[in-house]
Parts: sequence; structure tokens; C-alpha cells
Amino acid sequence: MTIAEKILAEHCGRKEVAPGELVQVRVDFILANDITAPIAIREFRRTGAKRVFDPERVALVPDHFAPQKDIQAAQQCKLLREFSWQQELRYYFEVGRMGIEHALLPEEGLVLPGDVVIGADSHTCTYGALGAFATGVGSTDVAAAMATGECWFKVPESMKFIYYGSPRPWVGGKDFILHTIGDIGVDGALYRSMEFEGEAIRRLPMHARLTMCNMAIEAGAKTGIIAPDAVTEEYVKGRAKRPYRFYSSDPHARYAELREYDVSRIPLTVACPSLPSNTRAAQELTHIGIDQVVIGSCTNGRLEDLREAAQVLRGRKVNPHTRLIVIPATQRIYLQAMREGLLEVFIEAGGVVSTPTCGPCLGGHMGILAKGERALATTNRNFVGRMGHPESEIYLANPAVAAATAALGRIGVPEELGL
Repeated sequence: MTIAEKILAEHCGRKEVAPGELVQVRVDFILANDITAPIAIREFRRTGAKRVFDPERVALVPDHFAPQKDIQAAQQCKLLREFSWQQELRYYFEVGRMGIEHALLPEEGLVLPGDVVIGADSHTCTYGALGAFATGVGSTDVAAAMATGECWFKVPESMKFIYYGSPRPWVGGKDFILHTIGDIGVDGALYRSMEFEGEAIRRLPMHARLTMCNMAIEAGAKTGIIAPDAVTEEYVKGRAKRPYRFYSSDPHARYAELREYDVSRIPLTVACPSLPSNTRAAQELTHIGIDQVVIGSCTNGRLEDLREAAQVLRGRKVNPHTRLIVIPATQRIYLQAMREGLLEVFIEAGGVVSTPTCGPCLGGHMGILAKGERALATTNRNFVGRMGHPESEIYLANPAVAAATAALGRIGVPEELGL
């Protein structure tokens, strides 16, 4: 079996499962946010359930419209807060102690290797970077799982993606996954498990693995997953709130498809409007002016991402025709970035630093685009109207390209700044 099949088999009490089978599995962890949790809470109450199955296995994170941007957002967050208190949930994360959910939960050691994790948010697939089977589901599925501790799945087929070689300067996990989505398309892995492996993956640090698995959904995948190894162990051993287990695919496991990539041939990559699959080399786009740069999100708001952006911007200024918005993904990242002087680099360059929030990624707040404006962001989606006006445009790139773009006022690469 593949790693995904092994995890599902273990969680439904069977020796093996096969693609296409419907299985009822035990869930290790459930999450929802201030947009999706209110629906789940209402449906949970409609079931007649009085208590969640385990108050230590459910996390509610107000991150999309928090700090609350308007009355409706305040009502949504109030519902989360009151339900969490009523249910005595251990993992309700209030403003000031929170972060963007898909950066926060791995950081807190709440999602672990070998887990089955469901979340009422499509980017729950992020946790596959730890060797978990993690996927986004609807709010009603979350409601049922909060009551029962179980969820049903159709066992997905698996695709294997092998990456070898050494990357060019500044090229990382974001470029790997953008290049891959550009190759297979936004439905190229529809309801499949994208299994990433190879020497280039084994050399990737955890933050880059999280970026890759985060965007598996942009290829239509059910989950993205990387077999845990020494890098995984180093990341989770001091964080884990409970025991975990490493799984790996059998040598002769069957895959629906196999693709290989020489990462030395992957350029700094940008996804152009209005699909993540519309990719081109950044150096082909240096004629495109940019009004706003956003560095952050559950895709690229981790400490290493901020370090990379600060390395490019240190001693430089944001172009006078461009806005720079930097959003550390969690309070812990924010604090460490402050200690390292990274936030000072961004502010001295002429950027603004926000408290952790999803904010502009979903067109929520903290950076909405006007008609005709263009943004380059380290986020994960560039659909029409995603960040504001339907006649605005969004380009996606890694933090180094984003920082260089902020300095140049147009899409650019660090080499243009002598780096």
C-alpha cells in the first residue's frame, strides 16, 4: 500500500484498503475557523449531541476575519468563543494567542505523523508534510466528526512525484509546487493523494515541505503527503502533544501516475492570473508593474519565509508605487521575527507589518485590491476576485521574488538586486 492507504487502513481497523473503497475512519484531530466553524457548530447542535467526542482533539482558530473586521465577523468569532468555553475545548486560540491555522497547529504539535486530520478549510492538506493524511472537508462533516470522532472517505488513488537534482539559488518548495501544478493543471490530481519524494524533497526543510503540501489542493488533490524522515523527527519531537507514528509506502505500491522533475531546471516561478497552474518563469515577467506585495499566509508566512524576504530587502526601500504588507503566520513567528530584527527590516523599507491573520489572502481585510490593481503574493490562490475587485489581478510567487518585486515595483528576482 501507499502511505495514504496505510494510514487510512490503520484508522478503520483493517489490514488493507484499496483506491475507490468507502471507509469509515477514526479521526485524530479536527479543526475549523471563524468562517467555517459557525456552520459546523449549528449543525452539531442540530444533531442533538451535547458534547464533542474529545475536547482535546478539536481546535477552533479565529484567523480569517480576525481581529474582527466588522460586526458580522465579530458575531462569528463570538460564536466560536462561546462554544469553546461551553465545550471546554483545550485548543481554542484567541486573538493575541493565535495564528493562521495551518501554520499554528504544526507549530503547537497538535497535528502529527500518522494522523488522520480533517479541517473545514481546503488547505488542511498542509499537514501531509508531517506524514499525516490531512484533508479539507465541509462544515457538516466537521459537525458529524465533532460528535462521533469519525469521518468517511473514498480511498484516493495515489500519484508519485519524484524530485531530484539541486535547485538554483532562491528556488524552493513554492517553486517546486507551482511548477508541478503548472505541469499537471488545477485538476491534474483530482481526488488523488499527491506523494512527494526524491533526493530534493529529502533535502527540503520542514517549512518548504509545508508549503508544497499546502498547495496540493490547487491541483485538485485530496491530500499532499511526504513520508516522514529525520527532518520530520527533528521538527515534531519537541512539540508533539501525544504519540505519533511514521508510515511509508511499500516499495511495490501501486500508483495511478508517476512524474519526475529535475529541480535544477525549475526556475523562480510565478503563477499568473487567474489560476495557480498558469505558471511562467519570473524572469519572463519583469515588465509587469505591481501595486501591492503580500508576504505571509499559511503557505509562506513562516519564520524562514520572513528571513528570506528580509535578506532581499535589507538596506533597500519599497518602490514608491508599490505597497508591501507582511503578515507573520503566528504570534510565535511574529515575536521571533521581532527579536531577529526582521520586522525592523520591513518597516524601515517602507512596508507594513500585520498581526497574524489570513487577511488579504481571501479578500477579507488588511489589503483589498481596487479595480485594475495588481498584487504579487506568497499566498496560494489567484482566482478572479480572490483578493478584492474582480478586475484586479493576483500573481503568486515565493518570498524572495515577492521581496524583490516590492523593491523594484514590478515583478523581479533577487539577482536583479545583486543577490
